[in-house]
Amino acid sequence: MILGSGPIVIGQAAEFDYSGVQACKVLREEGYEVVLVNSNPATIMTDPEFADATYVEPLIPEVVAKVIEKERPDALLPTLGGQTALNLAKALQEDGTLEKFDVELIGANYDAINRAEDRDLFRTCMEEAGLKMPKSTIAHTIEEAQSALPDLGLPIIIRPAFTLGGRGGGIARTEEEFQRMVQTGLDASPITQILLDESVLGWGEFELEVMRDHHDNVVIVCSIENIDPMGVHTGDSVTVAPQQTLTDALYQKLRDQAIAVIRAVGVETGGSNVQFAVDPVSEEIRVIEMNPRVSRSSALASKATGFPIAKIAARLAVGYALEEIDNDITQATPASFEPTIDYVVVKWPRFAFEKFEGADVSLSTHMKSVGEAMAIGRTFKQAFAKAMRSRELDTDAKLDGTLDELMTRLERGTSDRFDVLFEAFRQGASVEDVHARSSIDRWYLHELRELALDPEAPFAGSRQYKSVDTCAAEFAARTPYFYSGWERGEARHEVERGDRPSVVILGGGPNRIGQGIEFDYCCVHAAMTVRAADRDAVMINCNPETVSTDYDTSDRLYFEPLTLEDVLGVIEVEQPEGVIVQFGGQTPLRLAKGLEDAGVTILGTSVDAIDLAEDRGRFGDLLDRLGLKAPPYATAGNTPEAIAASEKVGFPLLVRPSYVLGGRAMEIVYDTANLEDYLRRTAKPGGDDTREIFLDRFLENAIEVDVDALCDGREVWVGGIMQHVEEAGIHSGDSACVLPPHSLGPEMLEEIRTQTTAIARELGVIGLINIQYAVHDGTLYVIEANPRASRTVPFVSKAIGVPLAKMASRLMLGEKLADLQLPADPMGGDHVAVKEAVLPFDRFHGSDAILGPEMRSTGEVMGVARDFPTAFAKAQAAAGSKLPQEGTVFLTVTDTDKSAAFAIGQQLHDLGFKIVATAGTAQAIRGMGVPVHEVLQKVGDGSPNVVDWIERGDVSLVINTPTGSGARSDGWEIRRAAVAHGVPCITTLSGGVAAARAIAAARAGDAEVLSLQELHPQRLGVA
Repeated sequence: MILGSGPIVIGQAAEFDYSGVQACKVLREEGYEVVLVNSNPATIMTDPEFADATYVEPLIPEVVAKVIEKERPDALLPTLGGQTALNLAKALQEDGTLEKFDVELIGANYDAINRAEDRDLFRTCMEEAGLKMPKSTIAHTIEEAQSALPDLGLPIIIRPAFTLGGRGGGIARTEEEFQRMVQTGLDASPITQILLDESVLGWGEFELEVMRDHHDNVVIVCSIENIDPMGVHTGDSVTVAPQQTLTDALYQKLRDQAIAVIRAVGVETGGSNVQFAVDPVSEEIRVIEMNPRVSRSSALASKATGFPIAKIAARLAVGYALEEIDNDITQATPASFEPTIDYVVVKWPRFAFEKFEGADVSLSTHMKSVGEAMAIGRTFKQAFAKAMRSRELDTDAKLDGTLDELMTRLERGTSDRFDVLFEAFRQGASVEDVHARSSIDRWYLHELRELALDPEAPFAGSRQYKSVDTCAAEFAARTPYFYSGWERGEARHEVERGDRPSVVILGGGPNRIGQGIEFDYCCVHAAMTVRAADRDAVMINCNPETVSTDYDTSDRLYFEPLTLEDVLGVIEVEQPEGVIVQFGGQTPLRLAKGLEDAGVTILGTSVDAIDLAEDRGRFGDLLDRLGLKAPPYATAGNTPEAIAASEKVGFPLLVRPSYVLGGRAMEIVYDTANLEDYLRRTAKPGGDDTREIFLDRFLENAIEVDVDALCDGREVWVGGIMQHVEEAGIHSGDSACVLPPHSLGPEMLEEIRTQTTAIARELGVIGLINIQYAVHDGTLYVIEANPRASRTVPFVSKAIGVPLAKMASRLMLGEKLADLQLPADPMGGDHVAVKEAVLPFDRFHGSDAILGPEMRSTGEVMGVARDFPTAFAKAQAAAGSKLPQEGTVFLTVTDTDKSAAFAIGQQLHDLGFKIVATAGTAQAIRGMGVPVHEVLQKVGDGSPNVVDWIERGDVSLVINTPTGSGARSDGWEIRRAAVAHGVPCITTLSGGVAAARAIAAARAGDAEVLSLQELHPQRLGVA
C-alpha cells in the first residue's frame, strides 16, 4: 500500500504526485500489486492505471484502516506522501491497525519516523552521534516556553513537531510575537510539542539529499544552497544546486555529517533531506532538521540531477541495494554512482500574496509559497535569469522609493527581495552595503550585481540545447532531457531526433492559485496519448514538482521558461507537427497568438475561437445569434465609463479585468460607492486609468453549474454536469460541487446539454470546453465558456470513469467523437462524487477567510459514496474539516438568509446539537420553533462572545454567512478564530444545509470505502 499526500497545500504540493507515480510504476514493474490511497483527484497517481486498487478516500486513520482491512496489504510505504503519509503511518502503528492486519512498515520504520520528527528525540539522537544543533529547548506549554526565553533570547526560532512546510512556526523578534507564535505552534503540532531554537539568522543554509540502502551504502544525490540566509523557509528561498560558496573541505564536512544523520536516525532504505546552518565567519556547522522521506527538495534534486530519487527509494524499500539498480539516464552506471552535474540549477518560489489582502507578506520559517519554477543554465547567471523569467507574476514588484528605503526592505525576507536587490544595484548600491543589510553571501551578490547592471551579458553567443546526463558527460545520456545554455560559436545541439513526427505540449509553469496540478494532469494525459498515436511527445515546462517534467513522461523534455522566445527556440529545433496549448491553463493560451503569428500550427481549437470566448463583446454577440441568455453586461475602458455602464447593467455587479486567471481581482459590488472603491484599488500605478473592465449583473441566490464537454468541431459529448454546493458568486475553484447534480431536474439538465452543444459547435471547438451557467428563477444563464481544459477535468474523469484529457487529445490529433466509443450516459452510475476545495487561510495571518469570486484555494479533494450526504461528509473530512458528530453549533447569518437558517437550525437541533447564535439570528430561528441554548454578543460588544467560545474549544461547528469583509468586522474575527483553532467554518447557507445532511448521514451508518476500479469496471479500458 502506498499513501499519497492528499490535497495540494502550502508545504506539500505536486512533488508528492510525482514521487507517488514513480513508486507505483516501479513497484508494478517489479511484480507487486499496488493499493493506493489518496484523497486528491487532480493527481496522476490516482489514475486507475497506476495502481491495482485506487481509493480516493480521506487520509485519516479510521478510513485507511478500512482500506487495509479490505485489501490486506503485506507492506505500507509511507515515505512518498509527505508529512501527511508519515503522520498517518505513525497513527496506524500506534492504534494497532498495522499489527492487527500484519502490515509491515517499509522505507522508514516507526522508530526512525519518531526520531526524525519528534524534536526532543531528534536532538537526543544528534547529541549521541556527536553532531551539533542550535541551542534549544522543547516545550509542551506556554509556561515551559516562557521559562526558556531568558536563556535562548530574542530573536528565537519556533519549530512545531510533526508539521509540514514549517506550519505553525516562525521567528519571534518581540515578546508579543513570542507569545502568539508559541500558542500557534503548540496548536499546529499533533503532539503539542515545539522546539525553541537559538537564532542562527544570517548563517548560510544548505540541504543535502541522501540515499541509503539496507547494506548501509550511502550516496549524496545533490547539494542545495539557499541564497537567502537562515530565517527564510527553504521552500520560500531562492535555491541553487550544486552549492556554490563552500570550500571543498567544508563541503566534505557537510557530506560526512549528512551521512551520520541518516545513520543515526535509522532510515534504513530510501531518501532523506538533511538541512544545515553554516556560520560564514567561523565555519561552524549546526544540524537543523531532517525529513525521513522524499521531500519537496527531493523533487528539485531529482529534476536538477536526473537521478530519480522516488523510483530508487521505492526499489530500496522492497530490498534492492543501490548497486543493483540501473541509472535510467545513462543505462550504463548503477545508482550507487553519485550524480555529478556540469551546469547550474536555480529554483524560484512562486507566491500569491495578491490573493490575500491584509496578509503578512514577510517570509520566515513558516512557508508561504504556493509553487515554484526551476531553470537550468551553463552558468549561475544564466540559470538565475531564466528562473526569474519563469515566475509568471500577476503583479510587478513595487520598486519606487529612495535607495535607503530599498536597502531597508532588504533586511527581511520578502517575495520581491531580489527585485528590490536588483533595483538597489541599479541605483548604485555596493556589494558590501547589500551584504550588511541582507547577509546574502558576497559571491552571490557579485554575480547578481553584474546581472542587474548588464542583464544580456550571460546570453551572448548562441543558444544550444544540452542534455541532462547525471555524470557531467562522462557517459552518454540515453534519456532525452534538455535545457538551453548560451555559448560562443555556432549552435551545437545535443538533441537527437528520430523519424517520427513530434507534437509539442506546453505545460502550465509554476503552480499558483488558479492554475495548479489539474492542468499538469491534463498535460501528462496529452503526452501519453501523443505517444500512443505513434508520434513523439515533446514537453516544455519549468515546474520541478510535476509529473510532466519527469524525464520518462514524454519522448523529449525541455526544462525551459514558458515565454514566447523560449518556446520558439525549442520549436526551431523540433519542427513539430503542431503545438497543444489547451492543457496548461492560461500560460500557454497567452502564447497561442504569438505562436500562430510565427507560423506554428496550433492543434485543436483555433486561436480565434479562444479569443472569441474570452472577448466579452464577441462572445455576447455569439450568444445573441444562438438565442441564449446571459446576465446583462457591459465593457468599459476607464473609471467614468465603468460608472456610467453600471447604471445600465444594474447592481449588484460582478466586476473584473479582462483575461483573468482564477478570478484575479474579481469582486461583487452592490452600489456606486463600492464600485468606485474597487476601481480606485485596482487602478494602475502612475495615474493611467485606461484599462478594460468587465461589468456583469450578479445573479443573487442562483445555482451555479459547471459543464465539461468534448467536441470534434461538429459533434458534442457532455462528460460531466456539476452543481455547485455554494450559491453563485463563490469562485468555481473554491466551491464544493457535486456530480451528478443533486437538485436539478431532467428538463434543466437537457437544456444544459442543448446549450452546451450549441456553444461548442458555434465556437468550432476541437477538444475540451468548460462552460459555466447559473440557474436563476428557473432560467438558465450562460456565465462564461472556456474552450480549453478546466481544473475540473481530473475530478470529472474519475467520477465518470472516462479520461477526458486523453479523449480530447485524440480529437486534436484528428480523430472524431464517433471513433472514441464514449458511453451514452456517463453520469448514470450508482454513486455520487463531491469535490471540495482546500483553503490556505491558516498560512496567511491577517487575511479574511471569506469566499467570493476571486479564487483562493490551493487544492482539492474528492468524496465518493452511494449518496450525496455521505459523499459530502467524506469530502469535508478529506479537506481537513471533518464535521462533528456532537457538540455546539454557532449560527449567525446575514439578514437575507435568516428565514432559510431555520432549516439548518432545526436539523442540527434534532441531531442533538446545542445551538448558540447572535441576537438577530436567535430571534429569527426561535420564532420558528428552534431552541437556542445561548445568545452570544457580537465581538465588538464585549465578552462572552463567539470568539471566546471558539478559543476555549466550546464550539464544534461555525455557520457564518458573511455581511462584508471589513478588516475588523465580526465576521472576520469569527472566521479567523475558527481557522486558527481548526473548527469547521461554513460561510454559505447552502453549504450549511449540506453539512447538516452530511452529519445526519454519518450518524446513520459507516460509509464503505470504494476503489475507482470497483466504480468503473467497464470503462477503464477506454484509452
